[in-house]
Amino acid sequence: MQLFRRFFQKKPRLLAPVDMQVLFADVHSHLIPGIDDGAQNMQQSIELISELKAMGYQKIITTPHIMYDYYKNSSKIILDGLKTLKSELKKQSIDIEVEAASEYYLDEHFMSLLEKDDILTFSENMVLFELSFINEPKLLHKAIFEMQVKGYRPVLAHVERYPYWHVNYDHFHALKDKGVLFQLNTNSLTEHYGPGVKKAAEYMVEQKMYDFVGSDCHHLNHVELTNYVRKLPLFQELVQQPQILNKTL
Repeated sequence: MQLFRRFFQKKPRLLAPVDMQVLFADVHSHLIPGIDDGAQNMQQSIELISELKAMGYQKIITTPHIMYDYYKNSSKIILDGLKTLKSELKKQSIDIEVEAASEYYLDEHFMSLLEKDDILTFSENMVLFELSFINEPKLLHKAIFEMQVKGYRPVLAHVERYPYWHVNYDHFHALKDKGVLFQLNTNSLTEHYGPGVKKAAEYMVEQKMYDFVGSDCHHLNHVELTNYVRKLPLFQELVQQPQILNKTL
């Protein structure tokens, strides 16, 4: 039966790929070599950045993980890696602006960094953070409040990927009402992360709930998928939505 449905499933209509210059900046990627699960060496970093530039991006804000149990990065490690990466880009005459923030995993370590104001932001006060994929963290609403009290604007990474909210989309609206900004992973508009993620992403595009679009690029497979997404009518509608902030960065 599953094969039958797949055979007769309607294939999406594809358009000419949109020039990512319309977004200007990519706000989520893992391109500093050797510090997380993204690019593992400088050659991979340069290759991925070159691919993003070829799509039309003018600026990249790369966001290595800070996840204390797995990726014990710090602001210094990330900024030192950025400096080395920018030096190599200059050496190879690759003309694209690259900045760094971080994708913070919401846990007690993040809360301690927040207390010390040891936070890497983009656009002055935007903080990209992610959650557990298993359960909604008990710290979530406290963390949002603390970020806002300190003058930060919380940006929830790939909000569509948290399966515990797929049963009730009211959770998305409740977070928006609290002032949380939402970032879409481009590849969520495929079934790369599963049909539930795709359905949630499509809903939030249609509801104009996204504020940022990011590639979350780790490797060349993500580049290939993003090149496919660029041809989807829904994505081309999304990048023209007036609330999308990438172009302001």
